[in-house]
Amino acid sequence: MDISKFTSKKFLLSAGFALAILIFLASFPIYSSNSEVGVLTTILMYVILTVSWVMFSGSTGYMSLAVAGFFGLGMYAAAFLYPRTGPLLPLPVVVIVGGLVSLVFGLIIGLVTLRLKGMYFAIFTFGFSVLLYYLFLFYELQIRGVRGLRLTSITNQTAYYIVVVVLVLTLLAAYLIRRSRFGLALQSIGENEDAAAHMGVNTTTMKVISFAISAFFIGATGAALAPKWQYVDFTVAFNMLYSFMPVLMAIFGGMRELYGPVIGAAIFAYAERALRLRFPYQYMLSFGIALILIIIYLPGA
Repeated sequence: MDISKFTSKKFLLSAGFALAILIFLASFPIYSSNSEVGVLTTILMYVILTVSWVMFSGSTGYMSLAVAGFFGLGMYAAAFLYPRTGPLLPLPVVVIVGGLVSLVFGLIIGLVTLRLKGMYFAIFTFGFSVLLYYLFLFYELQIRGVRGLRLTSITNQTAYYIVVVVLVLTLLAAYLIRRSRFGLALQSIGENEDAAAHMGVNTTTMKVISFAISAFFIGATGAALAPKWQYVDFTVAFNMLYSFMPVLMAIFGGMRELYGPVIGAAIFAYAERALRLRFPYQYMLSFGIALILIIIYLPGA
């Protein structure tokens, strides 16, 4: 059997499927209602957050709960640079700046925390998100004296296409990382960090870079969506749901292949919206139970 032919055929099938999905996403607003575009935008947001989380945590085995923090930083960057009084920068630049702000914080937090392991790292990263929540609460209520910031609004279609671009770049980055020496180094850290270090892998540097790259895409997503929502405050930006949902979605979809987090995020994002609309007070309990069951019955995801 010719392995090269099989590999080439598999690549062509994957490329063709990816092209079909891209055409579907590009044409979706043409034949869909405004509300349907909004729903798909939210689903794609969760796909980006989940793939970004897997980009770091899926490879290294470090459970990061900093997604809400990076997402909120991106939203506030957009709020400051794209205010209702008039944008200071073009929206694509604002999205990039939002990603860079989160990347810088990712580098700082990574350098401080990535010598910790296990639950200590998870607790610290969750504490980072909580700290940002209370810092911006203090800023808004004690310094500004006004809660929340309003932004120049954009249409659902504009927000949708920006999110699609961020999604494509996120998936491309995740794909290239997985198939690079950098990705192999991250996988070796996840399998046995001590052995990776003995083999010459600079584990701290690899983890910090991966953590920062992940933070960039999360922050860019927050910056892209803030003008669509037109309003940002500490409860909206640093909603802890953003830290836990990607974990649940990634575990459900599986992290061994790139399509796993995408499928898991799409299914759970749609389910989360449906449950939130029908059972606004009970849906979080159902997701908590689902997370427990998935961890118990799908430990190798």
